[in-house]
Amino acid sequence: MKPTPLTQIPADANARKAIPPVICYPVDSLPRVDIAAYRQVREHLDLVGTVKAEPRDAVTWHVPAGHFFRIICSDGPQVGDLNLFNAHDLSERFYSGKTRALNGTHLGVGDQLFTTFPAMRPMATITHDTLDWYGFDEFGGAVHDVIGTRCDPYTHNLLSSGGQYHHCCHSNLTRALAKASGKSLDEAEPFIHDVLNVFMCTGFTRDTGQYFMKASPVRPGDYLEFFAEIDLLGALSACPGGDCGAEHSSDNVACFPLVVEIYKPASLPAGWVPPRVNGYDRSHGA
Repeated sequence: MKPTPLTQIPADANARKAIPPVICYPVDSLPRVDIAAYRQVREHLDLVGTVKAEPRDAVTWHVPAGHFFRIICSDGPQVGDLNLFNAHDLSERFYSGKTRALNGTHLGVGDQLFTTFPAMRPMATITHDTLDWYGFDEFGGAVHDVIGTRCDPYTHNLLSSGGQYHHCCHSNLTRALAKASGKSLDEAEPFIHDVLNVFMCTGFTRDTGQYFMKASPVRPGDYLEFFAEIDLLGALSACPGGDCGAEHSSDNVACFPLVVEIYKPASLPAGWVPPRVNGYDRSHGA
């Protein structure tokens, strides 16, 4: 949030501000999936697994490469915080910041989620979104953001003069990963990372540039669907903020479960092969 300026405005201020922006990462050369091929095989899917994230709690699941999974709003308006890992190596996990840099602040059909360095490769592709009609609203809000970090007990402690709240998404995900991996809470916590905020409606205020949230447009039956590019371990927290229309990190708002369904397609997308790890030689100029 920018403070009131203390510096005298220079004579060429308007000219400096008028310089047009340049996209940081031009993606014309970025390999893109044939989303039509992905969508063709999703018409013939067999349900092979279902898990549920209870309100103010989290759940984990495994998805083999070449399978689909859906995050479903089952009972009422509810947002979820998603972490994804390489099922065989927890150190390779979802890289929210780089995914944002390559796709934009909010994700949709055809966008790919990338993993952390040094592997940095696609780990999942969004293949369907029942909220794709929402777009950007008059406030600049949109759904499925990769700009928020996840609600956490540390920020809550800072902003509540020492409050202790244990069902923030960060803590929910930590407990779920510890259970799934056999790690202690202390061992599991460093693997929890910035999330894809599924169904959450967010943006930045135009006057102060502050991150905002508003009531999610999600309704029972809506879902966000992914294709697993590699073997995945997923973790999803049903946020304690419910639809995040008022507050989060709280027991005061209505919260609902989220359901995850895993599907096996009858065939794989034409031409699909699991993505290789990033080709950079890692010499770093030495």
